[in-house]
Amino acid sequence: MDRPSAQALSDAEVDRIFRALADATRRDIVRRTLTEAITVSALAADYDMSFAAVQKHVSVLEAAGLVTKQPHGRERLVRGDPNTIRTAQSLLNQYEEIWRGRIDRLDSLLAEDSD
Repeated sequence: MDRPSAQALSDAEVDRIFRALADATRRDIVRRTLTEAITVSALAADYDMSFAAVQKHVSVLEAAGLVTKQPHGRERLVRGDPNTIRTAQSLLNQYEEIWRGRIDRLDSLLAEDSD
């Protein structure tokens, strides 16, 4: 599934992405599943929490579009979605451009004052 561009996202979609990434366990799950698909059971084995808690984390990530779950026999494989990561990066780049523009304007003002 192709993710929409950063400009096409609703505020609710942006909120879901960044709320999902606000948790360290979820960020770790995304990191791990971007390199390879992994079962929820295998993910759960590496965290000091119940299978249900890990499943809930995966569900939050899935709702945000950061991972997908695909059936694989009796289990589900979790795979990170790099397109959504690119979308989040694009959003952050937009904020950086605003910030850099303000810094450039401040530098210009300070240069004028020193002349």
